[in-house]
Amino acid sequence: MEDLDGHPLYSCNRCRNPIALRHNLLSKSFKAKSGQAYMFSEVMNVVVGGKREQQLMTGRFVVADVACNKCGEVLGWKYLKSFEDSQRYKLGRFIIEKSKILKEYS
Repeated sequence: MEDLDGHPLYSCNRCRNPIALRHNLLSKSFKAKSGQAYMFSEVMNVVVGGKREQQLMTGRFVVADVACNKCGEVLGWKYLKSFEDSQRYKLGRFIIEKSKILKEYS
């Protein structure tokens, strides 16, 4: 885990476990089941679940759920494969639902 002193971060809304640093936030313009979601280049303190094929608004993907490693709350998903060339920029990135995280300062 990186040194978090003074860095804005996002933490699990349920247990306050640090999930992502502000500088890893790529976009706030994504949608998920609960509404608004954020795309991150990297996250921490999570468990990545099994792969599954999923039809999303922007196409078909292979994704895996991402859950907090402390409380088990499913926070979003990771893009593993895209079936559309125009969506390949998402591969390896994480979508985290805004309602599942808090913005904090360490």
